[in-house]
Amino acid sequence: MRSSCVLLTALVALAAYYIYIPLPSSVSDPWKLMLLDATFRSAQQVSNLIHNLGLSHHLLALNFIIVIFGKKSAWSSAQVKVTDTDFDGVEVRVFEGSPKPEEPLRRSIVYIHGGGWALASAKIRYYDELCTAMAEELNAVIISIEYRLVPKVYFPAQIHDVVRATKYFLQPEVLHKYSVDPDRIGISGDSAGGNLAAALGQQFTQDANLKNKLKVQALIYPVLQALDFNTPSYQQNVNTPILPRYVMVKYWVDYFQGNYDFVQAMIVNNHTSLDVEEAVALRARLNWTSLLPASITKDYKPVMQTTGDARIVQEIPQLLDARAAPLIAEQEVLRHLPKTYILTCEHDVLRDDGIMYAKRLESAGVQVTLDHFEDGFHGCMIFTSWPTNFSVGIRTRDSYIKWLDQNL
Repeated sequence: MRSSCVLLTALVALAAYYIYIPLPSSVSDPWKLMLLDATFRSAQQVSNLIHNLGLSHHLLALNFIIVIFGKKSAWSSAQVKVTDTDFDGVEVRVFEGSPKPEEPLRRSIVYIHGGGWALASAKIRYYDELCTAMAEELNAVIISIEYRLVPKVYFPAQIHDVVRATKYFLQPEVLHKYSVDPDRIGISGDSAGGNLAAALGQQFTQDANLKNKLKVQALIYPVLQALDFNTPSYQQNVNTPILPRYVMVKYWVDYFQGNYDFVQAMIVNNHTSLDVEEAVALRARLNWTSLLPASITKDYKPVMQTTGDARIVQEIPQLLDARAAPLIAEQEVLRHLPKTYILTCEHDVLRDDGIMYAKRLESAGVQVTLDHFEDGFHGCMIFTSWPTNFSVGIRTRDSYIKWLDQNL
């Protein structure tokens, strides 16, 4: 009996050691976030083990775990009709809210899920619940795109998928089929989905046939650049769940089918050092010392290496491609973008990407709403139902839907 108690105590202590990580007191539901992070880390470790055994790519294994425990069938209710179909060969899940009697044509959002271009699905519970809530509360049609993922495809295939599906949807006969008002369509996405939404928006501004087709864009903690992994938010949140800096850099390398040997050098900005000529012209477009307010920059210092590793951008030139990094787009491209909503979270390495993009858009004459949550963390908006229900998740979702309701 005594030995059993000792063993149990030891197991509890080990579990507590594994779960506990120091978090700022201002973050929402810290113990629940620790449990969520521990669960995700465990799934990552299992997937890495499967990879090391040669059974599957670690991202395929990780996404299998995510989807197998979270997949949800297309289930309709009295308020929202849900169907799975494809738009020009791209799988989509369509959520149709009930039309208002006084408005026979409905608003619409094309939604792009997050997951580091490699994980998650439009068909898992988190995104199904979000899009259902949007369709019901906005009386709208939500098109959630099931784009292809790394490692089955790499940049720019994900962009091609969302562009192709959105172009198909914007055809007059398709809009008519879904009773959608062509003047009230927006694009949106979270994290890597926010990246793809921003890239899609920029691409549409440069297409004469698609210009002014989108009324709004709404970007939720978007990832927007890969030139500087030492912005104040990257420095402040280097180990913050559920997206530590090291993990974000690896997602970028995976997206471009790059070499993991470059990860540590990229973390210290060796890929955009002063001797890397390809990066020189782009630095001014994300100079955070001028784009961020003093309340954000605080005492943080820029990390700019004098000499670095020019091989990185030579082997991965996509790092400097505005399609991958919308924050570095030219001002002429930005000024044609629609009214924009950007949601950022304090405890997120990507916080400053969103804030800098908002500043650049404002300078280009775009009307921008920057919605910042001091207790938010990366990914929080999809965590709104038990057992992963966070107070900030509910508040971010409600604020996002409220903005769409007022502006779309």
